[in-house]
Amino acid sequence: MFELDEADHRILGVLQADADLTNLELATRIGLSPASTLRRVKRLKERGAIERTIAVIHPQALGPGLVAIVEVSLERQGDEALQAFARLACQQAEVQQCYQVSSGPDFVLIVQVPDMPAYQRFTQHLLTSDANVRHVKAFFSVKRHTYQAGLSALAQPGWP
Repeated sequence: MFELDEADHRILGVLQADADLTNLELATRIGLSPASTLRRVKRLKERGAIERTIAVIHPQALGPGLVAIVEVSLERQGDEALQAFARLACQQAEVQQCYQVSSGPDFVLIVQVPDMPAYQRFTQHLLTSDANVRHVKAFFSVKRHTYQAGLSALAQPGWP
């Protein structure tokens, strides 16, 4: 999918740990010239290897909230039905992550809401209004022990 060399892997690994680095700091850490580093980062973005740059906000920074891990099984699992649900789920602001999975439910959603009434509104809107949703099972996070947004282990040289 992406042809990445060792320098590209080093860039991705460093940027996943700290995307706020200046180009000069990044170039110094990976051992390339600033001009070469800038060209490579631009190319990685243009080709979609770097999808976007975001800030990871501590969940308590915005006040108490509720994280739900939601398993969703559909009545019909044809490609069209699966894609329709995925599109609808990904349009919801509450859905942080959406995974189509196998050997169990059809989807696993990571949902962030301010409180239980907001979760109930979310489920009414997305999950009970869709006639194709057969079963929903939710787990509520008590405490987050770690959150790794990056793919640092995959950004190592030698990964295909």
